[in-house]
Amino acid sequence: MKFIIGIGGVTNGGKTTLTKRLEKILPNCCVVHQDDFFKPQDQIEVGEDGFRQWDVITALDMEAMVNTVKGWIENPVKFARSHGVTLSPLVDGSDPEREIHILLVEGFLLYNYQPLIETFDKCYYVTIPYEECKRRRSTRNYTVPDPPGLFDGHVWPMYLKHRKEMEDNCRIIQYLDGIKSKEDIYNQVYEDIQNTLLNSL
Repeated sequence: MKFIIGIGGVTNGGKTTLTKRLEKILPNCCVVHQDDFFKPQDQIEVGEDGFRQWDVITALDMEAMVNTVKGWIENPVKFARSHGVTLSPLVDGSDPEREIHILLVEGFLLYNYQPLIETFDKCYYVTIPYEECKRRRSTRNYTVPDPPGLFDGHVWPMYLKHRKEMEDNCRIIQYLDGIKSKEDIYNQVYEDIQNTLLNSL
C-alpha cells in the first residue's frame, strides 16, 4: 500500500521539524522537500515590490517535483533504495502489495499546484500568526540572506495570497496550530496517520 502525505504551511511554521520526526518513525518512509526544487537564483524574477520572487510557484521547478513524486509512486522500493532509506524486511509469506510505503512531501506551496495536489492521500497545513512567523524568520540563516523589508514587503503578502488560493482550490486540509509544542503537533499528526493507515488495511 502506498500513502502520500503533504506537510505544507507557512514559512518557519515547523514543517521540516515535523517531517524529520515522522520520517524516523513511519515504516518505509521517504521524503521529498519542495525546497530542493528552487530554480537557480539567476532565474528568479524581481517583482514590482523590488524583491526577488522566491515565495511564488514560478520560483520552483514544480514539474520536476511532480516527476519525483511519480517516480516514488511507480516504484517506492527502488526510490527508497536510491535515496538511502532502509526498508523494513518482508515477513516470510507476506504479500509485498500489502506492505506499507509512505512518502512525506514537505513544502510551503504544496497545495497550489494541481498536478501535485492530485497525488496526496492526506494534507496537513501548519499555521502560525504574523508576529510569531516574523520572529522565527528573523532568527534563521538562509543561503541567500533576507534583504531588509523582505518579510513585510514580500514573504507575508505572498503567504496570504497563496493561502487564499489554496483554500479556494484544494480539497480537505487539516490545519495544525504551529504555536503548539512540537511534541503536541507530532502526536496529533502521528496518531491521525496511524488511524488512517489502520482504516485503509
